[in-house]
This record gives sequence, structure tokens and C-alpha cells, in this order.
Amino acid sequence: MTPNGAFAVGFILVALAVSAPGPRGAALLVLVGLVFALVEVRGATLVALRRAALVVGPLAAFMGVVWVGIVGRSPAQIAADAAGTRTAALVYVALICGRLFFIVAVVQLVVRRFAALTPLGFVRALALPATVKRVLVVTLSLTETLRQAIDRAHIALIAAGTLTRALSWRNVVHFWRLIQAVWLSAITIVLGRIRDKWPVENTLARLDRALAGGKSQSFAGRDLLWLMIALAAAVLVLADRIGSVP
Repeated sequence: MTPNGAFAVGFILVALAVSAPGPRGAALLVLVGLVFALVEVRGATLVALRRAALVVGPLAAFMGVVWVGIVGRSPAQIAADAAGTRTAALVYVALICGRLFFIVAVVQLVVRRFAALTPLGFVRALALPATVKRVLVVTLSLTETLRQAIDRAHIALIAAGTLTRALSWRNVVHFWRLIQAVWLSAITIVLGRIRDKWPVENTLARLDRALAGGKSQSFAGRDLLWLMIALAAAVLVLADRIGSVP
């Protein structure tokens, strides 16, 4: 399978998940995603699912506290000015977080499928416009920047006595300070790169030359098979949505 095929299949699955499919459509997407994981990714599937859980878990906990614990109603009940239930709010949170988990998991599966390639090699093999490739590489480079921002903010707050290394009630009370510190640190690093580091090092011009040095790979036979499966799933999901409209 080529990076172009995996990228196209992942894009279709993510687009279908964003379209808010019904229960049958969501089950079909999960089935296609599981088959793709078992056939193409295999043992690395657990790594992809664990990373998706680490991304979505904090959001699920926060939304649960807000919508289920505090609001106690779903957005639809609020819009209809109806008496709400915590069960409806829980269903709303589960749908949003489940959809996000699927999207992150699909992205992780596509990335793990080509773990042997470097990020630059993966982007270089994609049949995309040069501008899109540049944005992808810059975005991937900022991922490491966010990791550095988290480490710096965490160490600084521990040194200041605001947080502790081990689990504690102090960490629960002051977790928002860590979020604020990470955000400010990330913004400072990114602005420094855009304003000073990248212009001085002529990073974008060098990046264009590096991306132009590769040759994008065309679709292989296995890619076409997966594309047919993804497109068939898209037809079924859209048909299910149209059939459910009163």
C-alpha cells in the first residue's frame, strides 16, 4: 500500500465521521476501520488506539463534568427549551467523543502504517500540491514544539511548587495553570520560529527544495481495493442518512 492510498482512505473515513452518521453508519465506519487496522497495521493497532485514547480522554472527562455534571441537559434539549436529563447529556458527550476518537484513531492508523518512513519521506510521497505539503511538514514540526512546551511548563510549575511530580490534589486544583503555561509557551516558541528562526535560516525555501527532490507514488492495486471499500462505505452511510430523514 502506498502513502497516497492510505491518505485517501483515511480522508474518506474522516469525512464520513465528521458528517455525523447514524448508528448503522457509525457501526459500518468502525467495522471498516477495524478491518483496515487488522490487515494493514496489525500489531501497531494497539499503539494507535492508546494514543487516540490519550488525546480524547481529557476532553471526554471535561465534557462529562460540564454537560453531565453541571448543565444536565443536551444541546438539543436546551435549544428546544425542554426539561433535560443527564442521560441525554451523557449520550451527547459519548457521541462527540466517540466520533473524535474514531477520527484520531484513523489518523494514527494511517501514520503507523508507514512507521518505517520519516515524516518528510511520507509527505514527499503524497501526490499533493507543494503548498499543502509545506503546511503538513510545518504542522508536524510544531508537534514537537508542543511537546517541548509541555515539558517546559510542567518543570517550571513543579519548580515553583504549584504542581507535584506524583498524583496529588494540588495537581487537580491547579491543572488549569499548566494548560495556561503550555499555551503561552507554545505561542512564544511558534512566534519566535516564524519571526526569527525560519527567516534567518531560510527554512521555507530549503523545505521546498527538499520536497521537490522526491517523487510521489501512484496508487497501487491494493490502494484501489481499499478505495473501493471506502467508497462503498460512503455510499451506504449516505444512503442511511438519506433514508433516516423524515
